[in-house]
Amino acid sequence: MDRTQAELIERLQRAQAQFTDRVDAVEAGGWDAVVLPGWTVADLVAHATRQQLLVPALLAGATAAGSALPVGTEELLDGDPLGSWEDAADHALTAAAQPDALDATLADGGPATDLLVELTTDLTVHAWDVARATGGDTELDGELVSAALLVSELRGVPDGPPAHAGEPVAVPADADPQTRLLARWGRRG
Repeated sequence: MDRTQAELIERLQRAQAQFTDRVDAVEAGGWDAVVLPGWTVADLVAHATRQQLLVPALLAGATAAGSALPVGTEELLDGDPLGSWEDAADHALTAAAQPDALDATLADGGPATDLLVELTTDLTVHAWDVARATGGDTELDGELVSAALLVSELRGVPDGPPAHAGEPVAVPADADPQTRLLARWGRRG
């Protein structure tokens, strides 16, 4: 494993920890809070959980479509959102840290390192989503924000379900990095 790969794993671990802190702070009634149109906090945590559960299979050359993982919120969270999330995050990190795992080419033809970059960016934005919906701490790790902003500026924001991105929001050019990142993802800070 080279230095860049080690840094990507370390960033993923920090993004997972930041997301875990936000999920751990959700109070019993907070799981039904609307995080984005059509998505509750529980739905978003299930989405993030499924992404993490896919990592071992994707690193082994499978496709997301070919996985036998559940897709429903209740199936993914099994009555324990925090525990389900933490287990999935641990499996993802363990798979990514295996020797040569990040040297692989994914089934879509992209490098495995891109998967970690995408997950880290998603988790950074989604940590804010959970915190905002539940009245939690919306201040994000500055280094993760800067890395996610750079990725979002270079690659754009992924298309997908509402949990991913809305229409970009206009913000002043001199806005702080977190505001610019969230605006690119259609979030209003």
